[in-house]
Amino acid sequence: MAGNRLPPLNALRAFEATARHLSVKNAADELCVTPGAVSQMLKSLEQHLGVMLFKRLNRGIVLTEAGQDYLPPVRNAFRQIGEATRRIATSTEGSILTVSVTPAFAATWLVPRLKDFHAAHPEIDLQVLSGKALADFTRDGVDVAVRHGLGKYAGLHSERILAVELVPVAAPALVTRLGAPASAAELTRWPHVHDVDRKDWQLWFQAQGIAEIGAPRGPAFDDSALLLQAVLAGQGAGLLPAAMAAPDLAAGRLVKLVEVSWPQAFAYYLVYPDVSQERPKVAAFRTWILQAAASDPIAA
Repeated sequence: MAGNRLPPLNALRAFEATARHLSVKNAADELCVTPGAVSQMLKSLEQHLGVMLFKRLNRGIVLTEAGQDYLPPVRNAFRQIGEATRRIATSTEGSILTVSVTPAFAATWLVPRLKDFHAAHPEIDLQVLSGKALADFTRDGVDVAVRHGLGKYAGLHSERILAVELVPVAAPALVTRLGAPASAAELTRWPHVHDVDRKDWQLWFQAQGIAEIGAPRGPAFDDSALLLQAVLAGQGAGLLPAAMAAPDLAAGRLVKLVEVSWPQAFAYYLVYPDVSQERPKVAAFRTWILQAAASDPIAA
């Protein structure tokens, strides 16, 4: 490498993402480019530095010793750039607050209540982005996010907003064919319909003390409404938010399979970088959503 000439920024981003995932494909998905483009950027970076950063194995890649040495300062540089950007944005920020939320939470809980936020904070204009993946606060321009999970997000601050009880349900025809389950354990042998992450059923069984459940099989959907339609069509048992399932349960189009509890740790969380706590519009949204959830927690 001649002198102190810096490598291309995109190549450094490709390196950091690939090193974090140890996967070219996952890094490409994050950066919204093709795996071939990531591989080309990594190759150009290695040529620029004159060292190999990754070892290519049959089943994946690992960092070389040089790559392990290079990663911390690169990651720290991106962190410092992100923090500096947020500080500048804070000092000159306008009225727009960008909130990243899951589609189901946006449609069934957040959007119907936004009029209350606007009434309390007319000076703030919300921009709501829906998606399943956790936002990249540095790259995507997101101020705060709401995510469904266990609230553990490395390097980010998270606060529990509310838990949504998921109930095991199925179409009456499927219950007639398989027989009403006498216990939660019997549902391990049923066909299942899943959320897109295929985690809900595993967490539900674990909460009931059932460990031997095998790999999740069956169709998966990234939208609760689609999952509901699959369950109504008899494609398998599904875990649905209690408020969403209530009308079909009352009408007899769905059957609640067993009476058991849902793990309380699995909930909706407000997620944001630690430095964002000092931003007035982030603080205003945090206060409002925590108070709204405490006073009106029903969500589908």
